[in-house]
Amino acid sequence: MSAERVSPAPERAAGAGRTGAAEPADGATEPADGAVRVVEETLQGYHHVTHVISLPGVAADGRRLRGKVREPRSNLLWFDRRCFLSEEQLLADLQGRVTWIPELITAGDMRLQRFIEGRTLGARHRSGQHVPDELVDQILELFGELLAITAKTLPTKRRCEPEDRATDPDSSEFLERLIAFAEDRVYRDNLADFASLFHALGVEADSFKRLRKNVSDLTERPFCLLHADLHRENLVLDPDGRLWTIDWELAMFGDPLYDLATHLYLMRYPREQQNSLAERWSSLAEKIRPGSAKNWEQDLPKIMDFKRAQSVFTDSIRATQILVSGTRFNWTQLYREASKVHKALVGAEDPLGLADVPTIRDVMKALVRWHREQGGRKREIPFS
Repeated sequence: MSAERVSPAPERAAGAGRTGAAEPADGATEPADGAVRVVEETLQGYHHVTHVISLPGVAADGRRLRGKVREPRSNLLWFDRRCFLSEEQLLADLQGRVTWIPELITAGDMRLQRFIEGRTLGARHRSGQHVPDELVDQILELFGELLAITAKTLPTKRRCEPEDRATDPDSSEFLERLIAFAEDRVYRDNLADFASLFHALGVEADSFKRLRKNVSDLTERPFCLLHADLHRENLVLDPDGRLWTIDWELAMFGDPLYDLATHLYLMRYPREQQNSLAERWSSLAEKIRPGSAKNWEQDLPKIMDFKRAQSVFTDSIRATQILVSGTRFNWTQLYREASKVHKALVGAEDPLGLADVPTIRDVMKALVRWHREQGGRKREIPFS
């Protein structure tokens, strides 16, 4: 299992296939001579370094064929559970069921994801901006395809044991597993390094008790496949106006409303567009799988409150990693990172029951104090 990227890097900085030997998979294409040509670009992302590789031949749509090889960075904490053993195998199994996703390419002893040529949705329409209706239509088509995929109809191997999975359709149990992961793997496992920072931000162990109280008693909804990370940098717009979905590492089975809540929280739609999309999603969900949108108006705010609470931990820990490089402190980024943490705290004030949200200035002081307490060194944080 792993942990949430609040602002993952875009396709041109993150979404790539893994290195290593691989056998051909269903839905994969093989270059004419099986040879990898050359690394054309090396792109830096927060969690990965991505190499874009030129391949022989052309793609099915007639465009140039390039693949992605992704190397995970060391000593970084991830903040979300991971369900599937292999992102590549998941993509292979989804070919023909989810329309605009990267196909798999076999090149020698490697299995790569195709590199999608285009720009991320975030590069065209920044966070908080209105998204054109024709692109929202495509996002809803994606949701419709995911709603139709269940654990019984998708054979992809999973990491978690059956006894560790929430019982379909118990949405409350599903959310509880996510809360427990945040409490145990993100908060408690990192207390030795971050206790003073959490305390300065007003976050304590009791915060999780208050969170559970505020988001409890969800309505049961039939589980389906969730992308679980649908934001503007994981949606790539190609030259023909098609919206491709990348970065399926956090995909899992669960409450369909969680996918909508995560999407709305990360996309930062203007309020009117957010409300319209939620209404359209609910109608679509009920049409495809009755019961999938049951009591969504009551439960959507609860799940979004969980996302707000989760961001406090992701943004505060991530800020320490961005601000510190070796023994050097990045003073030029201090206000920017403190502002992100402060914004997360404001959003989570009610879900976590925070007594007093610190000011941006207080957050800045807390981050500097934490750095000095560590002896001016960046903490080595292993993958969870």
